[in-house]
Amino acid sequence: MTSDPHPDGVRLQKVLSQAGIASRRAAEDLITQGRVEVDGKIVTELGRRVDPEDAVIHVDGTRVNLREDLVYLVLNKPKGVHSTMSDDKGRPCVGDYLRGRWEETPGIVHVGRLDENTEGLLLLTNDGDLGHRLMHPSFQVLKTYLAEVEGMVPRGLGKQLRAGIELDDGPVKVDQFRVKDMQAGRTLIELVIHEGRKHIVRRLMASTGFPVRKLVRTALGDVQLGAQRPGSIRRLNRGEVGSLYRNVGL
Repeated sequence: MTSDPHPDGVRLQKVLSQAGIASRRAAEDLITQGRVEVDGKIVTELGRRVDPEDAVIHVDGTRVNLREDLVYLVLNKPKGVHSTMSDDKGRPCVGDYLRGRWEETPGIVHVGRLDENTEGLLLLTNDGDLGHRLMHPSFQVLKTYLAEVEGMVPRGLGKQLRAGIELDDGPVKVDQFRVKDMQAGRTLIELVIHEGRKHIVRRLMASTGFPVRKLVRTALGDVQLGAQRPGSIRRLNRGEVGSLYRNVGL
């Protein structure tokens, strides 16, 4: 039997239970079935102890968040709100929506930003490692937008956007594109893009001759805005946090 690297730590099944993964008995089954990984190695012995502050644990390949001080929130940002935690000009900002419950959370920031006139999903967290990776272009985390554009878009526009468009700061292409609705004088489109450059969706559509009239971000990776009302904040569930970890290789 290998020596326990953390003899004064907490039993692994208890850590999993406290993290909300499963009951302690079910957590024991997960361990003996070889579905639990600690610091990059599969653990199958039930006596294993870990340090919850330092251990990196995956269950079925999904990272388990063990730190109670880490917060993961989604704000449905309304139009006219600035993506800043405070505003010296007194304009409405993201920080306004944290007051009363989340404003004292140490280190909480918005991950990326939406421009003043763009609505929708904005992630807020104090998990600096995750936030940094989500914003880094090398991880190419997908972002989904619903855009209302002027005019009736032609059938070939999606193919053109997937192939790539040259903008003044370099080429850009969408990962997915589909028309959701067409009515006189406007088209509702959904596009998925991994780019994070400033105003990228608005600039992209304007370059094709279909400027955006309304723009809403509806998803970040697998995290969906759904029916969340404008201005409301909700906590991400364990599965959503795990999916973001997977997106950035944590």
